[in-house]
Amino acid sequence: MSLSQPLHLPALLRRLCATIGAATVVTAVTAVCTLTLPAAHAQSDKPIRILVGYPAGGTADLAARLVGDKLREELKQTVVIENKPGAGGRLVMDYAKSQAGDGNTIVLANSAVMTIAPLVYRKLNYDVARDFTPVAQVANFQLALATGPGTPAKSFKDYVAWLKTNSVDSTHAAYASPALGSIPHFFGLMIGKQVGVSMLHVPFNGSAPLMTALIGGQVPASVDTLADLTEMHRAGKIHVLATSGTRRSAALPDVPTFTELGYKDIEGVGRYGFIAPAGTSRATIDRLNAAVAHAIASPDLQQKFLKLGLEPQSGSADAFAAVLAGDATRWGPVVKASGYVGD
Repeated sequence: MSLSQPLHLPALLRRLCATIGAATVVTAVTAVCTLTLPAAHAQSDKPIRILVGYPAGGTADLAARLVGDKLREELKQTVVIENKPGAGGRLVMDYAKSQAGDGNTIVLANSAVMTIAPLVYRKLNYDVARDFTPVAQVANFQLALATGPGTPAKSFKDYVAWLKTNSVDSTHAAYASPALGSIPHFFGLMIGKQVGVSMLHVPFNGSAPLMTALIGGQVPASVDTLADLTEMHRAGKIHVLATSGTRRSAALPDVPTFTELGYKDIEGVGRYGFIAPAGTSRATIDRLNAAVAHAIASPDLQQKFLKLGLEPQSGSADAFAAVLAGDATRWGPVVKASGYVGD
């Protein structure tokens, strides 16, 4: 047959069947057709929604947008940030658990909703283990103890000595936190237990009024996220005495950790990580995890995270699940000992 002759497919198939057998032809044709089919794992035309349980402009929102920009490049999909603030971040969890597990909806959640809320609320509308699947850890954030003009202590050693010297007056053991039932609330109690002092918790409605009271001398000390204390420490208006991580923070490398001061049990960090609605396939989880890990590895994103007081983290979805289990074990006894119940 001349290559210049037009190709008549039915006639060609009859010749092939006669020459090499019908079964072989069917197999060959099937293979050719398979090769020409579109890729089975083509990217979704739906946008990826990153749900954030806090208002725009906050740390969680900014972190979501930074990672979202990288995911948009990595996955070649539109990425949309949706802020659904309310109930200390729990509102977005109630909403997210009913979303489809198709990989197009993920939540940037923190320790407040993943670890602390299940420990303090008896009537929680979601179950982290049942309703969600870990996708990837994103960042840690350290906590810190700071003093203001209300105490002469400029080091943790001096602070503990000052507390014990003035133990008759319970107001000396007062410490402020940004909210009842928050990680700083329970971390302050952890500090008190380890130094042998009964700390008096003074909750505020957020970090801004807390800082005003600390600088004004209305409270002698505070426990908050390091990010919310750094600026005033650098300005010399407060003194951050120690931080909660296993190593010094890059944001304040001059400040020691509690562990290096000899208090190995005063340790704990908050976390941010992505979780997806239950039912999301393992293949989808792995795909998202790989994209997040690639985003976190970006040097420019890491620098922006550090400026927010966040320490970039990554790892497998299974590793993130193990971290969350460890957090529940660490904070559970502290919360129980406090006697605090959120509802």
